[in-house]
Amino acid sequence: MTLAPETTAEPPAAAPGTELAEPPRSMLRRGWEVFSENKLALVAVGVLVLIIGFCFLGPLFYHSDTSVVDLSAVTKPPGAGHPLGTDNDGIDELGKMMVGGQTSLEIGLAAGSIAAIAGALYGAVSGFVGGWIDALMMRVIDSLMSFPLIFLLIYLSSVYGKSKGMLILEVGLTSWFGITRLVRGEALAIKVRDYVDASRMMGAGGTRIIFKHILPNTIGTTIVNTTFSIADAVFALSTLSYIGLGLQAPNNDLGGMLDVGTNYAGQGYWWMIYPPAVVIILIILSFNVIGDALRDAFESRLQKR
Repeated sequence: MTLAPETTAEPPAAAPGTELAEPPRSMLRRGWEVFSENKLALVAVGVLVLIIGFCFLGPLFYHSDTSVVDLSAVTKPPGAGHPLGTDNDGIDELGKMMVGGQTSLEIGLAAGSIAAIAGALYGAVSGFVGGWIDALMMRVIDSLMSFPLIFLLIYLSSVYGKSKGMLILEVGLTSWFGITRLVRGEALAIKVRDYVDASRMMGAGGTRIIFKHILPNTIGTTIVNTTFSIADAVFALSTLSYIGLGLQAPNNDLGGMLDVGTNYAGQGYWWMIYPPAVVIILIILSFNVIGDALRDAFESRLQKR
């Protein structure tokens, strides 16, 4: 008896015009694909990394004492020993700009984070509670937003002091109103979703729903607006310092350097004006461009499925 040769079954060929479906990509990967397509945003990230490295790592390689006045080296132009010249106290401008950049970035990041946390919490609670409480909470926000920010900061800085900690609180607690309105709008939509109703039926309280469902689902909006808040905080700090209401000597920031430099603008001391001004502009522009790109990355309509 002859056995028929064993044959191996082959998978059926795909129908013409059809392709095997690719596994779904994660939200993080889709967001990165959208973000990486924005070349300007990648440049902004690179610029921001360079500025952070310059401010925080630069002092490790370039040593200068920014607290000692040297009257023999007052307003020296850029040259040997002082690549960016010296200021009216004979302090090296390059080293001073590193320290001032550290302060501006630290205050900006801290104040932006405070604004994001306060705004997200307030907006989530307002949107979830709803009713007359929501209306009252939003009228409070509308009233606060009606005040010009710079006048409010001038008042707070004049009354409560100009220390680093107070400036963080003053800038941070006057910058969260816009985030609140955006998070509140998303909270109104999220609280009526089926999974929130199911969580409520299973006995979840309001606090759990806010922290388990509403805040995590508004994280995209919060992150995007945090970058804008940081840029606004750096600008607000620079404005306060420029008008003499920022950090006081021996502490300094980029806005304070610009304030000192403009006092000598008529004498041609350009190195006391342009370097800190350029760094301030680059920091603000970089955070704003990154925020725009993150908004596109978190926008599901723009993500390639």
